[in-house]
Amino acid sequence: MTEVTGVTAAAPVTAVDSSATIRLLAESADRIDAPDVVLAMSRGGVRTVHTGGSAEAGPVAREQLHYELGSASKPFAGLLLARLVAQGRVRYEDRAADLLAPGFPVHPAVRRITLRHLLTHTSGLPGLPADFYPQAVPRWSTDPYGNYPADRVVRAFLRARPRHRPGTRWHYSNFAVSVLGHTLAAATGTPWEVLLHQQVLAPLGLEATLLRPGPDSTDATGHRRDGTPLPALDTGGFTAAGALRSSPLDLLTFLEAHAGGASGSPTDPTLAAALTEVTRPVLRRGWRHAHTHTLTWFQHPTPYGPVLFHAGATLGQQAFLGFRPGTGLAVVATATRRVHRADTFVATAYGLLTETP
Repeated sequence: MTEVTGVTAAAPVTAVDSSATIRLLAESADRIDAPDVVLAMSRGGVRTVHTGGSAEAGPVAREQLHYELGSASKPFAGLLLARLVAQGRVRYEDRAADLLAPGFPVHPAVRRITLRHLLTHTSGLPGLPADFYPQAVPRWSTDPYGNYPADRVVRAFLRARPRHRPGTRWHYSNFAVSVLGHTLAAATGTPWEVLLHQQVLAPLGLEATLLRPGPDSTDATGHRRDGTPLPALDTGGFTAAGALRSSPLDLLTFLEAHAGGASGSPTDPTLAAALTEVTRPVLRRGWRHAHTHTLTWFQHPTPYGPVLFHAGATLGQQAFLGFRPGTGLAVVATATRRVHRADTFVATAYGLLTETP
């Protein structure tokens, strides 16, 4: 790798990125207040990575640490579903309850919830199960999810009473995407972690993307707003919605596969089809239907073409993933401080994606 004034041009590269990009990332990082900050950009396969933050750098380079992705894990779940559909193993219109618990008596609205509904936040399910909060509130700032295991998520789904008829309203739901993960595991007879590795992580060469803490000193440490360190997040039964940890370099590889980067098109036709499918707009929502979504990404227009992105936050870390389809531009940002009201992290990363020519 080539070191350039604190910026890493990481393989695969043919030349170091422009000095303008180096300056842009450095100036952007200065706007983010966190112990550890990584901003990474890939343009046509040429990667530029800036690392910094208020804390002392550790023994492992910041761009090689595993960062908690939180809800930025969801695009991985979406790509997995799209590939299983391309393989003919499931269909988007398959009913989740039929795959998860065949013959089990459920509310008629639950019976109508499909895999597509779960992934696109149109299932009618709440953000989290109603009985999640009593056990979570006493540990809200330390471990809200750990005591809510997978079987409890499944039971909560099977006894749910959706607020709206499936397919009629958009409501962001960690609950729904978690149910999707358990449903795909049941439908394929394969544990979620194994399924994701087989279908997404291994084919894309994402060796630094994990569903649990890595070896000692390889994980970034999250922090509260006051700078107090936090232990690694345990997502309990909500694995598909937010359990992934990954390095910024792996995340660039993931985005390059979507954006048309240096890695080129995957040779497996089902993976190539899935990567195309998850970039296709499927619904609109909000005032005058101004907000566009694909199966798993938020989509916004820009003067340079549409951008697709997803952000995530855990108790002490944040992540942002975004790309421009077909252009080779991808942006990754990570930070190790809990989100707060005056936080500039998402706005800064979003600006890199939408304002870079």
